[in-house]
Amino acid sequence: MNQKAVSVLGLGDMGTALADALLAAGHRVTVWNRTAARAEPLVARGASRAETAADAIVASQLVVICLLDYDSVGQVLVPHTDVLAGRTLVNLTNGTPSQAREMAAWATEHGADYLDGGIMAVPPMIATPEAFVLYSGPSGTFETWRPVLDAFGESHHLGADPGLAALHDIALLNSMYGMFGGVLHAYALVRSAGGSAAEFAPMARRYVETMGAYAEAMAARIDAGDYADDVTSNLAMQTTAYANFLTAAEESGISTELITPIYSLLQRRVADGHGHEDTASLVELLATPRAG
Repeated sequence: MNQKAVSVLGLGDMGTALADALLAAGHRVTVWNRTAARAEPLVARGASRAETAADAIVASQLVVICLLDYDSVGQVLVPHTDVLAGRTLVNLTNGTPSQAREMAAWATEHGADYLDGGIMAVPPMIATPEAFVLYSGPSGTFETWRPVLDAFGESHHLGADPGLAALHDIALLNSMYGMFGGVLHAYALVRSAGGSAAEFAPMARRYVETMGAYAEAMAARIDAGDYADDVTSNLAMQTTAYANFLTAAEESGISTELITPIYSLLQRRVADGHGHEDTASLVELLATPRAG
């Protein structure tokens, strides 16, 4: 097994960053992209360009895939099932847990090992201490290739279920977009009064980072199902205060669409008799019955 040989399918900004990281780590890298010109800068830096996806798959036992979506992955791989046996596919394409599980079953059916992954970084962060990548699938496969995968960032194996990386990827992205939504609303409010987003930003960052520390305490409450002990800011009080957020936005000519959903949850939870509880208890309103 030649762990120095790695193929990368897909050379968008992220795929290119992954290939660059592998080159910097001393690996023999073969690259392929539908638009062949995307490979030229990497070839200039030492990569080999494959003429076809099949050629790239054949070139290395480890094949890293980073495409737009799972449909794109299928379009690239399905025509080349005859060359997949014995390869390890590491799919770093964003998708859902069910898509990851289906892809893992399909790969296994065609004789390939499979790891699904979620990249918790933007392209410029790859190969820096800030980057980390989530993986799920067989632990033996992960451990075999971890020395290579560590070139991208800190590697985390979440378990044998292929869908776990996608699930955690989406969960983390949800937390990011929720934060961005609040920050964008805050900037809109500040601008409505003639303020500068740039001047407000350090204060926003300081407060968000301080409040972010509550995430672990909230998690402990959720796992314990304990929402009523040692509550310092109960839902009834917060619901009363939250109404002011909507009023202030409306008075400032700012849309409330980013902040209204949480208010609806607060109102429901209080109406159900949980006004004495901690904010963490809102999680109990988010689970919906599954069909069947």
